[in-house]
Amino acid sequence: MERGKQALAQGQGREAAIAYAHAAQLEPDNPNIHLGLAEANLALGSYGVVFMACRKVQELQPEGGAAYSMAQALLDLLDRRYDRALQDLETVISEDPANAYAHALRAYLLRLTGQDYDAGLARSRAARLSHGGTFENVFPPVDPVRMPGYNGLAGTPPTVDADGTSRMRDGAQNGAQVERDQIPGWTRERPGGMSQMQRQQVRTRFWMSQHPRFVTNILIGINVLIYLISALLSITQAGGLGSLGDIDLNVLVNLGAQVNALVAQGEWWRIFTAMFLHLNILHIGLNMLSLFFIGTAIEVFYGKWRYLTIYLVSGIIGGIVSYFIEGPNFIAVGASGAIFGVFGALGAFYLINRRALGRYGTGAITNWVFWLGLNLVIGFSNPEIGIVDHIGGLIAGMILGFILIPRLRGPRVV
Repeated sequence: MERGKQALAQGQGREAAIAYAHAAQLEPDNPNIHLGLAEANLALGSYGVVFMACRKVQELQPEGGAAYSMAQALLDLLDRRYDRALQDLETVISEDPANAYAHALRAYLLRLTGQDYDAGLARSRAARLSHGGTFENVFPPVDPVRMPGYNGLAGTPPTVDADGTSRMRDGAQNGAQVERDQIPGWTRERPGGMSQMQRQQVRTRFWMSQHPRFVTNILIGINVLIYLISALLSITQAGGLGSLGDIDLNVLVNLGAQVNALVAQGEWWRIFTAMFLHLNILHIGLNMLSLFFIGTAIEVFYGKWRYLTIYLVSGIIGGIVSYFIEGPNFIAVGASGAIFGVFGALGAFYLINRRALGRYGTGAITNWVFWLGLNLVIGFSNPEIGIVDHIGGLIAGMILGFILIPRLRGPRVV
């Protein structure tokens, strides 16, 4: 949460969203974390997500409080009810006077309503409380409009209906007509708001943000289900004398293990199917435990589709490398190549963001190098481990991590 606050103070909405999403994994029912997600998505322009995150805050804190009032202030901002938003902020600041974001938002609202002097004081207070933060690009972009007899600047952030539909209002402010902002995502065909598909996309994105381990859990579930099926087939083949702890080699081959001799005969699909097969309970247990911790981080940092791409492509490339380097009698199963790919992408993320992460980044890179070295030592010391597949997946994951890392949005004029 502290990292998210610092990122917002520096105008880094994407980094703030990543930090708060990571915090949501640890405390999914913390209203302050959902409030942070709302503030970060406001900076990213995801107004529908802001609406739903604010509603979540108020659902978790129905008795009121600073978080509740801040969420209401953000909702009032989206609805262009600036005076009400300022009143909400007074409540927030009275309960939490050191809240730098609240002072920055107050400065933004005061400037919108023409109170430039008070806005300057609030901005200075926000900078002092955040140790020099400017809060640039974290509030809705507006097209400045000069009003007759009006000393300030006015603009038209989006309005959000009670059902989560974002819309824009035409109307008069201080006796003058304000033109509609041109915000990407609003349709000409439906001037009253987004299309049904766009609203569903917003809801889906919000639901996914509340389930940061969704893809990881699906992958773990698929691997465990296939392991149970292969274990039952092994028990059946052994006449009921087998166990869930070990899988019969013939069953693995029949289900799609990577057998290089068969791959050479045209059964290339085995390179893919081998990723979801495991030799014994220890094998799948260690792999799924590693995937749970490492995969969750990559799912948050890269997003679900990029993460899934890194996982699958790394596993396939690891299998291809094993095919060309190992002999024809080589047989392999396991998700290790894919997991090493995810681990490689994690290293790429830390390396690219080492400056932004500060001291945390140095420690993260050190830990990453330590675990990488430990795994490589274990791999080279055990001839039964397909170290070539691991290295192939690792390198593929690092390359994909550099290519697919989310790009930050450019600055916006506010």
